[in-house]
Amino acid sequence: MDFSLVLVIAVAVAGAVWLIDLIALRGARKARLASAEASVEGKLDGESRQKLMRDPWPVDYAKSFFPVLLLVLVVRSFAYEPFQIPSGSMLPTLKIGDFILVSKYDYGLRLPVVNTKVLEVGEPERGDVMVFRFPEDPSTNFIKRVVGLPGDTIRYEGKQLYVNGKAVGKSINARNVSEQPGETLLDETLGKHAHQIYNNPSDPGPQLREVRVPDGMYFMMGDNRDHSNDSRYWGFVPEENIVGKAVAIWMHWKDGFPDFSSVRLIH
Repeated sequence: MDFSLVLVIAVAVAGAVWLIDLIALRGARKARLASAEASVEGKLDGESRQKLMRDPWPVDYAKSFFPVLLLVLVVRSFAYEPFQIPSGSMLPTLKIGDFILVSKYDYGLRLPVVNTKVLEVGEPERGDVMVFRFPEDPSTNFIKRVVGLPGDTIRYEGKQLYVNGKAVGKSINARNVSEQPGETLLDETLGKHAHQIYNNPSDPGPQLREVRVPDGMYFMMGDNRDHSNDSRYWGFVPEENIVGKAVAIWMHWKDGFPDFSSVRLIH
C-alpha cells in the first residue's frame, strides 16, 4: 500500500467536504434557521437553533480530521518521515528493528506520490545513508550508503572498495566486537562520514570490475558488505528515486518492549 497516496486522497476528500459545506451547505442551514425563526416570530429556543445549524456527520468528521491529516502530510512529505529497518544489509550501522528518521528536505523538496522535485536544496554526498525507491520495484523502499556520485568510477575486488581509482581506507576496528559470527568489524571513511562495516573473510562476496556512474545516477552499497543486495547486483539508482537522507535512529523495537537507549545520529 502506498501510504503517501492514501494520505493525499484522505486530505483531498476531507478538504473537499469541508469546502462544499462552507460554500453551499452552511448557507442552506442558515436559511432554514431564518425560516424557522420567522415562523415562530423569533421565539425559537437555543436547542432548536443548535439542531438546525448542526453539521452533518460527514462535515463534522471532515472538519475534525482535515487539519490533522494536512499536518501529517506536510511533515511527512517535506520534513521527516519514519521508517523501520527490515533487514541486516546495513549492519553494523543499522540493526533490524531500528526506527529511523529520514530527512525529506536535505536533497530537495519533492511532491508526494509523484516524487517530482520542486525546490533544489542539496545533493547526496559520498558516505550519506540514503533511502530510495528500489529501481526494479519502485513500490519498495531500500536503504544503503552512497558510494558513487555521478561521474565517479567504482570498483570492488577482494573486499576492497575503490572510488575514482583510489582504495577507500579501512582498518580493523580496535574493539573488533562483531555481533555476527564470522564477520570482521572494520572502520571505513567515505567522504566526511566515518562509519563501520562488516566483512566476512571466509565469504568471497561479489566482485565488480570498474564501472562509471552515469549522470543523474548513484551507486549504493550496504555496510554489511558480503550480505547486501545493492548496486553491485542491480545497478544504479536514478535521482528521481531518491526518498531522503537517513539522519537519526529514534527507537529500536524488534522483540519485547521499545528500546530508546540506542537513540543517536546516523553517520
